[in-house]
Amino acid sequence: MLDDGNVLAQRDPHGALSVAAAQWQQAEYQVTITDGDHDDRPIEKVIVAGMGGSALAALLAKDWLSNELAIPFEVIRGYSLPAYVDDKTLVIASSYSGNTEETISSLQQARDQFAQVGIIASGGRLLDIAADQAIAHVALPSGIQPRMAVLYNLRALIGLLVNFGVVGQQNQDEIASTAQWLSTETEKWLATVTTAQNEAKQLALLAVGKTPVIYGGELTASLAYKWKISWNENAKNVAFWNQYPEFNHNEFMGWVSHPVEKPFVIFDLISHLEHPQVLKRFEISDRLLSGLRPKSNVVQLRGETLLQQLLWGCILADFVSIYVAILNGVDPVPVALIEKLKKELV
Repeated sequence: MLDDGNVLAQRDPHGALSVAAAQWQQAEYQVTITDGDHDDRPIEKVIVAGMGGSALAALLAKDWLSNELAIPFEVIRGYSLPAYVDDKTLVIASSYSGNTEETISSLQQARDQFAQVGIIASGGRLLDIAADQAIAHVALPSGIQPRMAVLYNLRALIGLLVNFGVVGQQNQDEIASTAQWLSTETEKWLATVTTAQNEAKQLALLAVGKTPVIYGGELTASLAYKWKISWNENAKNVAFWNQYPEFNHNEFMGWVSHPVEKPFVIFDLISHLEHPQVLKRFEISDRLLSGLRPKSNVVQLRGETLLQQLLWGCILADFVSIYVAILNGVDPVPVALIEKLKKELV
């Protein structure tokens, strides 16, 4: 089925596979910051407020920059900011639609607490607020789902962090430097590449009809979460995620009391950059759980740097979950139930 062009066209009417194939281009997105002037007050804390796909870039950035950032960096996914927000805090409100109510609530609190603020959106109320109040902001290209605009969002986020002096331009340049390599890697997962040669299609066939459980490590927890989101929204499929070493302190035991014939598929996202003990935990855990859960499927993240591996894994997640959607017979793009919920909340 996945090698039948007619089936792919029928079951992907909005062109999700084409969007996934072009994601590498987002790494070269030229960020324009409007109203970027600020008063040079010191930034001692950074918060990114966002939900769903609009929070993904911040989660990835937190993992990627964990060894570089000298100040706390927190991602808030809800209506309320922490009480510690003050005039030395940078709060970036990120909502692809620009209308996410939780994010708008957080932005208002940031203004009330005299924080430095920035905005990332493709339209909606957030861009209106940014224009009215001369808030530093990036207007993203519109027209795609937030979960598939992660690289746009990452470029915008790093652009604002550079603007406020939190990170250096070299971080923005590193993202751009991945583009051509990501293009080459993406070609291996295209619809025209047969299943026998296509890792994304092979992983989709392993997963169809099952509930994925995705595990990352200390460096790749955000990527495991991205895989979960892609399955939920693209494949319309329940999925779960966790990370090592935390897994070994609780969920590890959750597998031992039921037969191996569980309706799950296990994916271990492995980076050679992880702490050696974390890598040992992946291997030993799978061995000790033999006969108690399905054997894990190792996804060896490609790339020499953590950034390359995270971005490679993000694009692969979309390809695999879109192929699962096609196998499930669902349109990968719309998220009608989420839209219905938002309308009923008004």
